[in-house]
Amino acid sequence: MNMGLNILLIDDEFDFVETTCKRLIRRGYSARTALTCAAGLTIIESGWPDIVVLDVMLPDRDGMDFLREIKGKWPSLPVILLTGHASMQAGLYGLDCGASDYCLKPIDLETLVEKMAIAHRESCQLGA
Repeated sequence: MNMGLNILLIDDEFDFVETTCKRLIRRGYSARTALTCAAGLTIIESGWPDIVVLDVMLPDRDGMDFLREIKGKWPSLPVILLTGHASMQAGLYGLDCGASDYCLKPIDLETLVEKMAIAHRESCQLGA
């Protein structure tokens, strides 16, 4: 169940974010994409996303630095990291920096959906 969640995908791989966005929308989610941290920050500042799915390797900024900024300003906003070029080690480091979870690329959509549901549920419990 998607609970009407707003999902922001931040990744510089255009085909990946467009395909994933379309698949999430077909499942009833509201989904938007950003190809850079700067574009993602604008959307986050608007208060729109319920969950951010963030790649760790982006052209304009290190994803881990951006994760720390997000968690510093919006501590209850769940962030799920995507690691492709990086390793599982980067995902584990991301958890230490406040990420809700991480996924290794290529990501299975079912796995991502499950991790988003868990992250959202946990953020709601923390906010209650």
